[in-house]
Amino acid sequence: MSLLEVKNLVVEFPGRRGTLRALDDISFSIAPGEILGVVGESGAGKSLTGAAIIGLLEPPGRVASGQIVLEGQRIDHLGHEEMRHIRGRRIGAIFQDPLTSLNPLYTVGRQLTETILAHLPVSLAEARQRAIQLLQDTGIPAAEQRVDHFPHQFSGGMRQRVVIALALAAEPKLIVADEPTTALDVSIQAQIIQLLKNICKSRGAAVMLITHDMGVIAETCDRVAVLYAGRIAEIGPVHDVINQPSHPYTSGLMASIPDMEQDRERLNQIDGAMPRLNAIPAGCAYHPRCASAFDRCLRERPDLMEAGSTRAACWLHTEAQAGVAA
Repeated sequence: MSLLEVKNLVVEFPGRRGTLRALDDISFSIAPGEILGVVGESGAGKSLTGAAIIGLLEPPGRVASGQIVLEGQRIDHLGHEEMRHIRGRRIGAIFQDPLTSLNPLYTVGRQLTETILAHLPVSLAEARQRAIQLLQDTGIPAAEQRVDHFPHQFSGGMRQRVVIALALAAEPKLIVADEPTTALDVSIQAQIIQLLKNICKSRGAAVMLITHDMGVIAETCDRVAVLYAGRIAEIGPVHDVINQPSHPYTSGLMASIPDMEQDRERLNQIDGAMPRLNAIPAGCAYHPRCASAFDRCLRERPDLMEAGSTRAACWLHTEAQAGVAA
């Protein structure tokens, strides 16, 4: 049973020169206790997917079609106030920069207790005790003293732990984590990743982890969705996508990761750049950068299809299947 289901999601931005389609027919699901990684270059639509799920699309962005279903309830068409209750209670959000998530004028304890009181039927004293427990659970030492400190009194890594505590305050079933480790150094990154994994195990929460870092994906996730130009290029178990990628774009991403065992002067790269929203080519959006492209790629846009243990939006797999059938 899926906790979150995204079905044929389309997000558009109407403008004076026409409507730009930023997410185009995206579908995936996340089960309770599962971490789904969402990866791709800047502009692929990763953060936009997260924003659509938590109901924080920047105007004039809008969900044009498709459905977002949380625990059997459709939430993409709810009003601002209804979505605000769901956002705190059933969906927790962790953003890249903890300073933008925390109010510098309030102690972290006040921010935690207000969130808890807004969503759970507890007294002020119980909320404060719960806030201290959350800080302890997220690895903040001397939580009973630090609960009365202000955000600027915490280091970057500790602030991000406070943000995670805030996201967990109302015991949400789904956590959308948008680049939660980008601003942190490597040793702190590893601690935050371990924390997210522990949260999944102990609370049975589902996590959607948005990142551009394949190392973080490999270390953290159960499955991964690779986005390109607002569409899913490949989705499948993280081990299979990383070790046996089925889409040329995924192969390019994997090849661009430095191999510490190889001695080389230049890193691999994917030539060209992702197309702008107003200039997405016909057929497969990746074909201008793809060394394996053939005629059909230029004319027809592929949907996700079976590709071994993953699913990939690539015509090469129909060719391979035709070859096997022949």
